[in-house]
Amino acid sequence: MATLLYRLGRFSFRHRKLVGLLWVALFVLAGVGASSAAKAPADDFKLPGTEAQQAFDLLEQRFPGGSADGATARIVFQTEDGSKITAAEHKAEVEKVLDQLAGGQAQAVGDPFDTPGAVSEDGDTAYTTVTYKVPAMEITDATHEDIDKALDSGRDAGLTVEAGGDALQVEPDMGNGEMIGVGIALVVLIITFGSLVAAGLPILTALIGVGIGISSITALATTLNLSSTTSTLAMMIGLAVGIDYALFIASRYRAELIDGHSREEAAGRAVGTAGSAVVFAGLTVIIALAGLAVVNIPILTKMGMAAAGTVALAVLIALTLVPAALGLVGKRVFGRKVRKANPQTLVPAAHETDGKPNMGTRWSRFVLRRPLAVLIAAVAALGALAFPVSQMELGLPSEGSSPTDTTQRKAYDILSDAYGAGFNGPLMGVVDAKNADDAKQAAEEIGDKIAGVDGVVSVSPAAFNEAGDTATISIVPSTGPSDAETEALVHDIRDLAPQLKSDTGADLYLSGTTAINIDFSQVLDDALVPYLALVVGLAFVLLMLVFRSLLVPLKAALGFLLSVLAALGTVVLVFQEGHLASLFGVESTGPIMSMMPIFMIGVVFGLAMDYEVFLVTRMREAFVHGERPGEAIVTGFKFGARVVTAAAIIMISVFSGFIGAGDDMVKMMGFGLAVAVLLDAFVVRMAIVPAVLALLGRRAWWLPKWLDRVLPNVDVEGEQLRKKLESEVRLSKSDDGDDERERELAKV
Repeated sequence: MATLLYRLGRFSFRHRKLVGLLWVALFVLAGVGASSAAKAPADDFKLPGTEAQQAFDLLEQRFPGGSADGATARIVFQTEDGSKITAAEHKAEVEKVLDQLAGGQAQAVGDPFDTPGAVSEDGDTAYTTVTYKVPAMEITDATHEDIDKALDSGRDAGLTVEAGGDALQVEPDMGNGEMIGVGIALVVLIITFGSLVAAGLPILTALIGVGIGISSITALATTLNLSSTTSTLAMMIGLAVGIDYALFIASRYRAELIDGHSREEAAGRAVGTAGSAVVFAGLTVIIALAGLAVVNIPILTKMGMAAAGTVALAVLIALTLVPAALGLVGKRVFGRKVRKANPQTLVPAAHETDGKPNMGTRWSRFVLRRPLAVLIAAVAALGALAFPVSQMELGLPSEGSSPTDTTQRKAYDILSDAYGAGFNGPLMGVVDAKNADDAKQAAEEIGDKIAGVDGVVSVSPAAFNEAGDTATISIVPSTGPSDAETEALVHDIRDLAPQLKSDTGADLYLSGTTAINIDFSQVLDDALVPYLALVVGLAFVLLMLVFRSLLVPLKAALGFLLSVLAALGTVVLVFQEGHLASLFGVESTGPIMSMMPIFMIGVVFGLAMDYEVFLVTRMREAFVHGERPGEAIVTGFKFGARVVTAAAIIMISVFSGFIGAGDDMVKMMGFGLAVAVLLDAFVVRMAIVPAVLALLGRRAWWLPKWLDRVLPNVDVEGEQLRKKLESEVRLSKSDDGDDERERELAKV
């Protein structure tokens, strides 16, 4: 592989203008496609194979005009002085608000005074439900403004009027945090390279890759049913790895120039060696992201595939556009001071030959002197951070966890106080009575049986479709939506379904937001082990190919588990328990999103393997070239620690930029990934990895002979490339010697 990439690097350098124009043309083409594409569809959240999804599918089929996926808004009215909401003056004001909510995208506006149970027992509170013709993400700004005006008119009349429901959802403010992250990345690169041009090159190439990726997603949104949130992960991951991969290639290019190679030769060697690491690091990330398809949740699959495609673009750009750009910038890849000091060879002699070991060398020697102490301290620290995972509560965001000053949270609290905790999380039963002898009798009997289950407060009368073969019933639990008792109640009711079918001939499906959340968490729990086995298994094989070792991939996987558990523990501390929450702009705490563990496992594993590959391949390269195990560790840190440190700081900066987003999910993702990279790069890879390798010695690179024969040699460390180039050099010198002897003979 190294030889093939060496040729690709030289080709890209030699034809740099052509390569650059091709990528720019692709960038423009993707941009044109995105600008002319239709608006991205709304999120289509589905849970294939779950009972909640079966219920929704049945509703869409049997209630064709019912907008099963239509948005809803729940409007809450309360008198401020405790008087009866049914009083004539209050009733008139409530009706005015309802009149303002009708029309436009609204399909139906309920009347709280005609709906049984809509007025609280003490008489000071009432609620009604507004259903809409379109899903939540298709509600227009005009409709949102109409809702706000209606609420304000009721408040002006002296009532407390609040609203909840998905109809109030707005496009989250993503902020400009990623631009701050890019700015910090630029500063880090300037410090690393000492040249503004060299620093700007990885950022420019990464932005081109992300631009092509995001534009392509936008252009294909309607065709592939990709929502606007699909590109969030692609932008986050693509920007981070795009900068890092370009940084590794550019850094190795400068090192090859310092060794005295020509610019074209340096580009070929950089892509042949560091480029091999980029390919395998990129493959681990792609495997982890594409593996999200195992979870079988379409929205996660699309996000993973889109991000994987953007990472593949980042790898291709690092192998082709980066060497081409290095050829275009010429000598400016070094700072002005170096160019002035030695304009011909560009070797920064004073910097490289002052005899003083760099920080990476000093740190690796420190670890080699005390490997056991460093290992114990690092594992203990990560273990302490991981401990809160044992208290982690999983769930999906609800209005009960919204900031207290929002109308959604106020409506949630009023309803809980007036009607009970379970009122905010009603269960929806869908009765399929098509095969029942008497549909209405069957639905009534099912409702009576459910009402007798412990934990059920009330069951509404069945509401049938026009055909009279399918009905919906609303079930109000006695406990809140996120309570364990409510989850147990869902399972109890579902366990009744077979008996109910036997007694009535009708099928019962349980759905609603609360049931969906429970099913969603169950799907993720069931997929966790297969996903982990797939991702870690494939990556283990990949790392065996890279390092020709069994213990190094095992150590990499175990180190990853430590870092991801510690990162999840930190997420629990901030987002669930509220420690330092205000520092990170977390306005309210609550359960950790159900998808967070599996998401963190996938993404962090891919990124963790990046640093493992970049750091340890340099050690492997030194070991293969004859250095002792301890010397190889020092060599790896001497040449790799500075670049890996810079890459980690860049990635942390990019991810941290998303902490400022208005969307809770994006904020949590950005925070979790930033912490995970921080812990993995600076604790696992910089401390645990050298400590374990020092303790293992030569055994770290052991591979059974039979396995060594079976595994293909991908030559990531460039050993075959080095032999080939040395052979060509010897042949060239031999030819030069023959020519010299011929000239001497001619003189005689």
